Amino acid sequence: MKTKVRSNWSHAVLVCKKCSKKLAKKGRGFGPDDKRLSAALKRELGAGKGRKAQVGVIEVPCLDICPKGGVVVIDSRHPQDWRILTPDTPIAEAAEPLR
Repeated sequence: MKTKVRSNWSHAVLVCKKCSKKLAKKGRGFGPDDKRLSAALKRELGAGKGRKAQVGVIEVPCLDICPKGGVVVIDSRHPQDWRILTPDTPIAEAAEPLR
């Protein structure tokens, strides 16, 4: 059995699944299609799928911040700086620091 698997990721972006799902259900998603934040970020970053993508965008369980009308995002290059993104933030502007 393999004990290591390679990926092409330069870094990972963690997105709170609970917050993103809650907003999308209310019709306040991200991007032009009002999608969940992880889907909108994958599209904007050109992330692709799985371990062959350039950037990993991963939905994680609740991060216990639960901002009203926002989603918590963590960039693995700066784990000490958590960001809260709101649906009114243009997705291109939200994705720029995550490139």
